[in-house]
Amino acid sequence: MNLQTEQLFIGDFNYAVHKRWMARAVELARAAGDAGEVPVGAAIVDGTGKLIAEAQNRRERDCDPTAHAEILALQAAGKVLQDWHLNQCTLYVTLEPCPMCAGAIVQARIGLLVYGADDPKTGAIRTAANIPDSAPSCHRLQVLGGIMESVCRDRLLSWFETRRNN
Repeated sequence: MNLQTEQLFIGDFNYAVHKRWMARAVELARAAGDAGEVPVGAAIVDGTGKLIAEAQNRRERDCDPTAHAEILALQAAGKVLQDWHLNQCTLYVTLEPCPMCAGAIVQARIGLLVYGADDPKTGAIRTAANIPDSAPSCHRLQVLGGIMESVCRDRLLSWFETRRNN
């Protein structure tokens, strides 16, 4: 992105802030990949800009098909805020959420979803499906995709390539 783009304000934060929190999600994704999980990380920031929850994929380690980074971060944020309404929060995640996670994000009433890489196979925000804008959606989700996209995409591609070669 050029300087002019970086200075654009998106929601209540500018690009530099989005990049900062996405970098944290990337660190979580790296840890997940090192642990044998699909490298996806998520961080949730409240309306004041404070990190309140973070998670990484844990499906393999927890033997839980629902242990996606987004789901775990949403659960943790709800506990911190003592409320399931997360409408003042921003969720940062390295990969476009799947249908399960997209549904949970809508149900949590997240104020803004910021994601890194599109998921052409199962992305349910804008790529393969669009759950937030579908008729049964109870919440109109603000979405910003493509923050640190190449870093997020390259991490995933590298991880899958290594798995295939082993």
